[in-house]
Amino acid sequence: MSVEVQVPTVLRSHTGGERVVHAEGNTVAAVIEALEHEFPGFRTELLGDDGNLRTFVNLYVNDEDIRYLNRLDTPLADGDRLAILPALAGGGSSTPGGFPPD
Repeated sequence: MSVEVQVPTVLRSHTGGERVVHAEGNTVAAVIEALEHEFPGFRTELLGDDGNLRTFVNLYVNDEDIRYLNRLDTPLADGDRLAILPALAGGGSSTPGGFPPD
């Protein structure tokens, strides 16, 4: 099953500049693993060392925030859309990808 993943500007260096990529997986976690396989380093931009979603990363499945669904275990169907949105805040960051540290 193929899921459309919308990649924010700060992560496009991982995807060769692609704004939209497709990945296989039946849960959000499985899609993140597929993205990591195709684009090494992608997972660490989204997940902390504890395996949980970073505080300043928001993921939406078909416009629904996964924090209010089943988080990383949120099921996906063929054709679903996974949007990655970094939280916006002022200031700078010294971390890869531009995400602030947890």
